[in-house]
Amino acid sequence: VPLPRGLRPVFALCRAERFDGGGRAGVIKDAGDDPDVTHGLEIVAEVRAAPPGGGVRFQAGEGVGTVTLPGRARAPGEPAINPGPRAQITAALEDAAGGPVDVTVTLSIPGGAAVAAKTHNPRLGIRGGLSVLGTTGVVVPYSCASWIHAIQRGVDVARAGGHDHILASTGRTSEQAANADLELADEALIDMGDFAGGLLKYLRRHPVGRLTIAGGFAKMVKLGQGAMDLHSARSHVDFARLADLARDVGGGETLVQQARYANTAAQVLDLAGPLAPDLARAVARRARETAMATLAGGTDVRVCVYDRQGQLRGTSS
Repeated sequence: VPLPRGLRPVFALCRAERFDGGGRAGVIKDAGDDPDVTHGLEIVAEVRAAPPGGGVRFQAGEGVGTVTLPGRARAPGEPAINPGPRAQITAALEDAAGGPVDVTVTLSIPGGAAVAAKTHNPRLGIRGGLSVLGTTGVVVPYSCASWIHAIQRGVDVARAGGHDHILASTGRTSEQAANADLELADEALIDMGDFAGGLLKYLRRHPVGRLTIAGGFAKMVKLGQGAMDLHSARSHVDFARLADLARDVGGGETLVQQARYANTAAQVLDLAGPLAPDLARAVARRARETAMATLAGGTDVRVCVYDRQGQLRGTSS
């Protein structure tokens, strides 16, 4: 299977079937050392020929959820299959066919509906099953301790190389977007993931002159609210505080109440409309305040907030 970074791994199939006009295949999810409720589940893809001109269309099968609320990567009514997996599946199909194809892809995760009840999906408005997520097609099975160790070694390498400006990002999208402007060397790029505290506490003891933090809106909201671990399973957006921030930037009572009862931080940013840049800047400033307080001086910090498409929505300065 071709992956975005040029990898072509081989997966063992637990089922493979052909039928008139299509086929079906399945693999068993192996999450490695990661705590993942989907570990051991079967992931099934069915491809059927479709009328010409439609391209690749996606459907949710058994155990794959449907989006019911705004603020997600897909519109309400769409299968909960994010843009990354859609792009990878489309690329793999075109690679196999030697060009564009017109097919319907149905993804299924038998047992997924029951497992989804143990996740945040119901609260996020994803009904009927699990979400299909991902950006690179590769899971790096780091434990928390080993990821933080990698962050620390990254800081050491940057300092040893004479890099006094570090870019720390929560993910690849924000890293690429931020470094398109900064043009820092690879050694100055730190993939901090969700471990803002691990990075900031280490930089407090091993400072650099400048730190740029780049991340998605929701994660920067949580950092601004004092969270040091930004993972969705270990910290949550305080929507009451986010609603207060919306009021602070000029939002009316309607927006404030919508923010207070929103399902996702991204939904609040969308609801803010023309006030979205002001809200993103306020979030960036709050995140910077948290970072500066943790660092306790010695490092100049700038925070950049991006959306899922890698568009800059606001900065702390």
